[in-house]
Amino acid sequence: MKKVTLFFAVLLTALLTASTIFAQTNWSLDPSHSAVRFSVQHLLVSETEGRFKKFDLTVNAPKAEDFTDAKIDLIVDVKSVDTQDAKRDEHLRTPDWFDAEKYSQITFKGKSMTKTGEKTYKLSGDLTMHGVTKPMTLDVVHNGTVKSPYGGTVAGFKLSGVLNRKDFGVGEKTPAAVVGEDIAFVCNIELNKKG
Repeated sequence: MKKVTLFFAVLLTALLTASTIFAQTNWSLDPSHSAVRFSVQHLLVSETEGRFKKFDLTVNAPKAEDFTDAKIDLIVDVKSVDTQDAKRDEHLRTPDWFDAEKYSQITFKGKSMTKTGEKTYKLSGDLTMHGVTKPMTLDVVHNGTVKSPYGGTVAGFKLSGVLNRKDFGVGEKTPAAVVGEDIAFVCNIELNKKG
């Protein structure tokens, strides 16, 4: 009887330990407090800015408190591009640029998030745009995690990076002297804890 009791005690301890190890926290995007923006040099003298109005981001955090090794999935609706110029936006949706009918999404699938400072991380993953997938590392700042006055837990992040549009076959016919090749982007993200 003692052996059976001991066996179940060991089994219960193992199950509790496993549930702690594999416990994960899911976070969902608060779109009204988030933004995906980009900027690019124009004629070598100024910068043009834009944004994508429709996007979604989910986070699965094995280590809920510090987000180490969080898995992040970002999906951007290419047709929602907005540079505050309707004619230019329509041109950006054509095969000359994003070819939004054929390649309707930009995705980033995060593989690992490594802590580099008290509030900073390096997020590594794969960026897919215009049918091309390339590895990319983003800079991340964790602005904090707080209890919302409306209930629940909220976390804020800033993700930033630079990509070369020609690496993804975007706007290949347009010379860099007209529109720069390097695109800087910033994602300000607010997340709600799901559990």
